Amino acid sequence: MSDFADKILRLKSGEGNDDKGDKRRANRYTWTGTPQGKEVAEMHERDKQILRDLAKKVAEIASDEKQEEKRQLWYAHNSLKPVRPMVLCFPEGAWDELLPQSVLECQDPLARSWEWSLRAKIYIAEHFCTDEVIDNTFSVGYVYSDTGWGRAPSYIRSDTHKGAYKWDPPIKSYEDLQTLRYPEVHIDFQETERRLSLAHEIFDGILEVQLRTSFWWSMGLIRELALLRGLDQIMIDMCEAPEFVHSAMNFLAEGRLRWLKQLEELGVLSLNNGNHYVGSGGFGFTNELPAPDFNGKVRLKDMWGFAEAQEAVGISPMMFDEFVLSYQVKILEHFGLNCYGCCEPVHNWLDLLIAKVPGLRRVSVSPWCDRKVAAEKLGDKFIYSWKPHPICVSGTTFDPDWIRRYIRETLEIAKGCVVEIILKDTHTCHNQPWRFDVWTKIAMEEAEKFAN
Repeated sequence: MSDFADKILRLKSGEGNDDKGDKRRANRYTWTGTPQGKEVAEMHERDKQILRDLAKKVAEIASDEKQEEKRQLWYAHNSLKPVRPMVLCFPEGAWDELLPQSVLECQDPLARSWEWSLRAKIYIAEHFCTDEVIDNTFSVGYVYSDTGWGRAPSYIRSDTHKGAYKWDPPIKSYEDLQTLRYPEVHIDFQETERRLSLAHEIFDGILEVQLRTSFWWSMGLIRELALLRGLDQIMIDMCEAPEFVHSAMNFLAEGRLRWLKQLEELGVLSLNNGNHYVGSGGFGFTNELPAPDFNGKVRLKDMWGFAEAQEAVGISPMMFDEFVLSYQVKILEHFGLNCYGCCEPVHNWLDLLIAKVPGLRRVSVSPWCDRKVAAEKLGDKFIYSWKPHPICVSGTTFDPDWIRRYIRETLEIAKGCVVEIILKDTHTCHNQPWRFDVWTKIAMEEAEKFAN
């Protein structure tokens, strides 16, 4: 699942995001390097030249006409028009085995993070047969901090690399709920401008520099409560103290909405209706956003929203509706289009999601989801965002024939649906990066056969 290591920098398509909050699996690229702090010194000219040379390679890839072809496929796909199944691959934790830090040549921490994001784009273009669009942009994120909820869990971690952990939730009693505070965002505009100016100096004339940040991944809320109260205790509370759960979820929903409105008022939100990762996989290309009255300042209704409830897999649909979905909807109703689901098996919730989530467009069909039920419920009215089991490349053995049968079987089940195939949650490939190359080739072959 997520990596909560204290000093992890997660980059989304080169966004110089300094958010220390957990983005879980939202990011296409994950670089476990040195966080971008204010201590960054003047970048050496050698580092700048390395970045320029890599940027030129990205620009060359972006100029290929096939990038535009893929872009148009995404627009049609997200509009629910009949095109072939879209194919994506996000190595996530396995990036350590594809692009280890040892390949980086830059010395400056910020330069190294930018270098990694550029190399990741090049790697994808050279190795993966997917529908990921490589464009001629370079994104710099706002430098910011978040006050959180006023209380935070402490973690007990394994000594094993990427090992398990447990946490000590701070809300021990019902009264402790009163100690929580609404989160606030503090933007360091000065440092943000410094980085933006530096990016312009390096990339102008090669790539289009953009200022954009993804401040969040999911509006799920239930995970936040699990961290504050403990997942097992929440399950007990739903039965023994339902009013407490309602109070807690209402507080979290109000706090998160205030937080979103703060971002909106600050004018720091970014459109995600183009080559932007949305939900738990897929890209945001759509002409349905921003809203018709858009005047240049991004609002929530101009954006894709997203929620999931992976921590709620053990409760009934009725309890899910009462304790989770009803509060998520209070937030999702502010977005223009919405995605729902990640690794949880949503098939028992689909009737509720379809009926209650405003602007629902993309639904995750995880390895633990009943594929047939999902196909019947989603039909051609929503995107069937299928996530094959990561064992395809993360297992101790690699079986291309089985992969082909597995993909073909799912496409037959989902016949008549608007399908995307997204390989993710792959935290190792057993140091055999070529597995991803083979998987993407097979997936694309089957997607094209299915379309014919």
